[in-house]
Parts: sequence; C-alpha cells; structure tokens
Amino acid sequence: MSLNVELLEQSFAQIKPRAEDFVASFYENLFASHPEAKPLFANTNMVEQRQHLLAALVLVVQNLRKPEVLEEALKKLGAKHISYGTAPEHYPLVGQALLTTFEQYLQQDWTSEVEQAWTDAFGAITALMLKGAEEVYP
Repeated sequence: MSLNVELLEQSFAQIKPRAEDFVASFYENLFASHPEAKPLFANTNMVEQRQHLLAALVLVVQNLRKPEVLEEALKKLGAKHISYGTAPEHYPLVGQALLTTFEQYLQQDWTSEVEQAWTDAFGAITALMLKGAEEVYP
C-alpha cells in the first residue's frame, strides 16, 4: 500500500503546535468511546504515556520517507506492547480514537482525503506492529 506522505506530513504539521493537547484529547476520546480500554492503563503514568504517544507519532511522520527505519521501529513497538497486555483487538479502538482526535483538531481541514491518508497510515502501522508482536511472541 502506498501512503499519501504529503497529506500525512501536512496534517500532522497542523496539529503539532497543539501536540500535547492533541495526545491528551486522544486518551479522553479513547476512554470515552471505549471504557474497556481504560484498565490497560491502570498502572500507567498518563503524563508519560501521552509523551510516548507523541514521540511515536513524531517517529512515524518523520520516517514516512524512510520505510526501512519505520518498519523496524514499529515492529519493535508492537513487540513491546505485548508486555502491556495489548491484543490485536485493541488496535481498532486506538485507530478510531486517533481519527476522531485528528478530526477534532483539524476541523475544516479534515477532508475525506486526509481521513483516508490517516486510515491507510494507521492500517500500515497496525500491520507492522502486529508483525513485530508475532515475531517475538509467535
């Protein structure tokens, strides 16, 4: 699958000045829509967790043009998430909350093209993370 790198970079650049608010809103959206996800974060420092999410988003966007770097990083991240209790069925919940948050922050700039770009990107991210998880925990 080819990703719309330009749209991903442009839309992320728009939310970057409010990135800390963005990641806080992401978790609010995730827990509001999927309270069943909240126990996964019961023993988590949410301030640190928000920073981890932001760092992961930055890593993805900065490496969209370096697929070999991105693939390795996402596979490692997927393997790491197994230890947190993350299961394949959790990924769609995260994807939905991420798209909702982008829509919230981009407002009129949240077009069908931008939505498709992030949907495709999250699908690719999920596939690589799950692949990493399967390689470590077959």
